[in-house]
Amino acid sequence: MNDRDKIINNIFMNVFGKKSSFTFTEILNKFAFDIKLPGKVLDSLTGKETWVGDTNSNKYIKQSNMRKYDEQHGWLLKKREVNGLEDVLKIWNKINYTTTERVYNSINVFESDTIYDCENVIRSGDCRKCKNIVFCDSCANSEFLIGSQRTSDSSYCIRVDDSGICTNSYNIICSSKITNSFFIQDCNSLYECMFCSHISNKRYCISNMQFEEEEYFEIKNSIIDWILSKND
Repeated sequence: MNDRDKIINNIFMNVFGKKSSFTFTEILNKFAFDIKLPGKVLDSLTGKETWVGDTNSNKYIKQSNMRKYDEQHGWLLKKREVNGLEDVLKIWNKINYTTTERVYNSINVFESDTIYDCENVIRSGDCRKCKNIVFCDSCANSEFLIGSQRTSDSSYCIRVDDSGICTNSYNIICSSKITNSFFIQDCNSLYECMFCSHISNKRYCISNMQFEEEEYFEIKNSIIDWILSKND
């Protein structure tokens, strides 16, 4: 088992209590289908694949290749005669590449762009101080996330958006301090809740209704089977 699969299985075990049965592509399609992720382009100098957050440019260069070119040739041009804006733009076009796979003070980063102070990052963008994340965008101070965006201070979560301080949870939106919960929106301080909105300081609630612990977990087990089904 490679490191990527170990990260994914670790997250699944903490969220669902089961290892993942999905392929890498299936996880992308099921859990990160709406996440803004780096796109695949070709390095204009080497012709090799590289990854970038902005795919609207015409010319790309991988950050490591940009630095290598600078060391070998330098990017500064000799002064030449310029007769107007057209000449300026023509010269600029020759050296104006969009830099890809921008990674700063990070290790083990793959197919990602604009990553700062991170470790073990896979197909993610604009993340800071994160570890062990897959298919994430604009996350910070978090670890073991899949398919999450604009989220901070969270761990072992899948599909957490615009939230913070969440743990062992799935499909959380605009919420804080959520633990062991599924399908939560606009809530605060929930433990073991599902399908809840606009409530705080509760546990064992489903659709904003209070359940006993035993009946709650009976329903939760069926929900896990439904989430992990490959029929949809």
